Amino acid sequence: MRIGIVGLLRGLYMAESAHRIGAEVIALCDRDAERLAAAHAEFPGARLTEDWTDLLDAGLDGVVLANDFDAHTALAIAFLDRGIHVLSETAACVSEEEGRLLIAATERSTATYSFAENYVFHPHTRLLRESVDSGELGSIVLAEADYLHSLSPQDTAALIGDPAHWRGRIPPTAYCTHTVSPLLELTGAWPVEVSAYPVGSGGGRPAAVVLAIRLSDGALALTRHGFLAGEAGSHWSWISVRGAHGLAESVRATGDDAWSVRVRTEGWAQDDGQTHEEIRVPDHYLVNDEPVDRMAEGTVAVLEGFRATVEHGAPPLIPVRPAVAASLVGVAGAESLATGSAPVRVPDVSA
Repeated sequence: MRIGIVGLLRGLYMAESAHRIGAEVIALCDRDAERLAAAHAEFPGARLTEDWTDLLDAGLDGVVLANDFDAHTALAIAFLDRGIHVLSETAACVSEEEGRLLIAATERSTATYSFAENYVFHPHTRLLRESVDSGELGSIVLAEADYLHSLSPQDTAALIGDPAHWRGRIPPTAYCTHTVSPLLELTGAWPVEVSAYPVGSGGGRPAAVVLAIRLSDGALALTRHGFLAGEAGSHWSWISVRGAHGLAESVRATGDDAWSVRVRTEGWAQDDGQTHEEIRVPDHYLVNDEPVDRMAEGTVAVLEGFRATVEHGAPPLIPVRPAVAASLVGVAGAESLATGSAPVRVPDVSA
C-alpha cells in the first residue's frame, strides 16, 4: 500500500506507525517547511510538497488526512473523486452540508472513506466491547465518556483563544469524537438529539463542555471533553457503560492501569445469585509479534484496518456515515450551547 500524508504535526506519527505495519510512505505534505525537512530525515525517499493537490497525481493508493481539524472534508472529497482511498483524522466534517457532500462523494467513488478515530480501538474500549457483546451487562441504558486535558488556566486560554490555531477556530463542542464515536460503536446506536452545557466558562469561552445525547435506541450518552483539572496524564480517556444487569468502566488511574476495565454484574441477575466484580486487563496489541505501546494501539489498529480495506477490500473499520454522525453531534452541540443548552436535533445520516 502506497500512501501519502497530509499534515505532519500529527501526520508524522501516523507515517511512522504506517511504516511499522508495512505501508510504503511515498509522499508527505505540510505548509511548514521545517516540518517537511524533519519528515524528510525519516522518509528520505518520499516526495515532499507544501501543496496537497500535488498528491492527487502522486500515484497513491491511499492518503491519510492529518491536517487541521476543520479542514478535512474538501480534501477527502478531492481524493475520493480521484479514486484514492481516504483515512481522515477528526473531524469528518464541520457542518451538515459538508457531511452530506462527503457521504455523496464516498458513495459515488471507486475508493473508500475510513475515519481515523483511534479511541474506538484503544485497549479499554476493546475490553468494554467484549463486555457489551457478551451480554453480561444486559441492555445498555447509560453510557459515559470523558476526553479531558489537565492544563493550567493560562495554557488553556492561550490554546483555545488563539485564532491562528484550529482549536481557537472551532466551537467548544466540536472536538467530541474521542468520546462520542466509542459510545456509538459500543451501543450500536445513532445520535438523535443533544444538549450542550458549558463548564468553567467564567463568562467567556468554556474550557470544557458536557453533552447529553439521546440515542436512537433510547439510551442516554453523557460525554465530557475539553480542559479540566485533575485528570491522569495517561490518555485522558474514561468510558463507562451501564446496562440493566451491571456496569463496565475503565479504571481511573495512571500508567498502564488506566487501560484496565472494572466489570460488576449484580447478583440478582445471575444464576448463582452472587454479585461478580473484577478488574480486567487488556491483552497487548501485537505487530510482528512485538507489543505496541498502549497509547499507540488504537492508531495502529486504525492503520491496519485501512490497509486491509485498501489491499483486500475489507469494510472500513469506521465508514463515512458513523464518522459524519459523530462529527455532527459537535455541530448540533454548538447550536445548543448558543441557545442556552436547549436540545437540538442531530441530522440523521444513518441511511
